[in-house]
Amino acid sequence: MEDLLDKLKLLSYEDEVLRKQNMKPLSRHYFALPTNPGEQFYMFCTLAAWLISKAGHHFDQPQEYDDPNATISNILSELRSFGYSVDFPPSRLKAGYGEQVCYVLDCFAEEVLKHIHFSWKRPTYPTEEQDEENVIEDDAELTLNKIEDEIAEEDSDNDQEHFIDLNALSAQTQKLNTKESSKPEEILESNTDAAEWILEVERVLPQLKVTIRTDNKDWRVHVDQMHQHRDGIDTSLKETKGYLDKLHNEVAKALEKVSSREKYINNQLEQLVQEYRSVQAQLSEAKERYQQASGGVTERTRILAEITEELEKVKQEMEEKGSSMTDGAPLVKIKQALTKLKHEIVQMDIRTGVVEHTLLQSTLKEKSNMTRDMHALNIPESSIGAY
Repeated sequence: MEDLLDKLKLLSYEDEVLRKQNMKPLSRHYFALPTNPGEQFYMFCTLAAWLISKAGHHFDQPQEYDDPNATISNILSELRSFGYSVDFPPSRLKAGYGEQVCYVLDCFAEEVLKHIHFSWKRPTYPTEEQDEENVIEDDAELTLNKIEDEIAEEDSDNDQEHFIDLNALSAQTQKLNTKESSKPEEILESNTDAAEWILEVERVLPQLKVTIRTDNKDWRVHVDQMHQHRDGIDTSLKETKGYLDKLHNEVAKALEKVSSREKYINNQLEQLVQEYRSVQAQLSEAKERYQQASGGVTERTRILAEITEELEKVKQEMEEKGSSMTDGAPLVKIKQALTKLKHEIVQMDIRTGVVEHTLLQSTLKEKSNMTRDMHALNIPESSIGAY
């Protein structure tokens, strides 16, 4: 059934059959399991007629009130015309489900694929591109030792840049000591204007800022991002948890109301449901009896047609014999034939007499010749004895 469904999808049965007939799409086990025999049988006949038409043979679309036996016989005759064997009774197709139904539809679908010259090809799988972020993270994890080495080198460079000369430091301390010794006793006061000082600070402030460039390959950056995302998730969860709990309580109350209402409706309609089931069972029995009766009527109709044909043949033979009995032409022909035959017999007798007379004459002539020859032989013998 799954193979049949794939072939039907390849043939676009959803657009050409389901939308035109306003039918639901087939499931993977539609014709394998019994659900609704009447609906399944109608779907089977519709699909079979559509496949036969697409395979290049003319086949009328079956209607709802057509004779099922005649429809099945037409479908099986088309299946035999395609060269397939039918080794099961036609009544198996009347149920609308089963192995035989799947076999018939699969054969028709295979013929349609051959008719449109369809060929199966190897599947092509799309190439998956790896995410750049994952690559960056993997590179960061793999080159961790390298990054630590680079950081160590940068620290060593900074240490070399900020290396303090001991001699210069000692000289500077000596100067400070001398200044401290000579520092004034009064408090120093600044003569700089405060506004100018603020303007100078604002001008120099951008240059005093220390910017640290973040490296995406550094694992510390990823850890900080993970902590930030976790804090964002925690804050969002605290806000949404209350709404979710409220929604859960409302849904639970609604489900309880629906279940209680459903129980009440079931209790109220239980008697009607039982009556409906009994009526449905009676209807199915009546349909089964109707199908059996329609099958018997079809068989008897076929027998009646055969008997009528034989009766017509017998009537035609009787009419031919009656016309030959009343017609005198054959008798006249017989008399003429007898007269001709008698005349030929007389001629034959005459010829026979002539032949007998000729034979008798030849026989007598031969006897006379033999007698003369014998006398001729006897005379010389007597003369020789006298000498």
